[in-house]
Amino acid sequence: METPNTTEATGSCLCGAVTIHANALKTSVGACHCSMCRKWSGGPLMVLDCGESLTIKGEDNLSRFDSSEWAERAFCKRCGSHLFYRLKPNNLHLVAAGIFEYLDSLVFDHQVFIDEKPEYYAFANQTHNMTGEEVFALFSND
Repeated sequence: METPNTTEATGSCLCGAVTIHANALKTSVGACHCSMCRKWSGGPLMVLDCGESLTIKGEDNLSRFDSSEWAERAFCKRCGSHLFYRLKPNNLHLVAAGIFEYLDSLVFDHQVFIDEKPEYYAFANQTHNMTGEEVFALFSND
């Protein structure tokens, strides 16, 4: 998998109470099929790697949920929009791709926890696919 390009972008929740600005948003879109993401989003969660820091406006409308030993999830308290999950060990923010508008440079190129993907859906894109075990191995080497 090639190292994706980066760009700057601003996005928001559905009601606009929370705005997120990413200075180093990678243009590589990934889908997570883990059971937590599917329960949280109602399907696969499409995310963009936005690095270690985000500028968040409306932080008082942001709720953070400690979903596991290794991640927390954030959503808008007002409208319920799923905004990001943060990997605790390296402070990596994976932001819901749908909150950003007009990003023509995005490329859907990878899927994680492919071993947990249910059979009732499939993407047509050719992607790099990783199992949950492969994902944990990748992040344990950081």
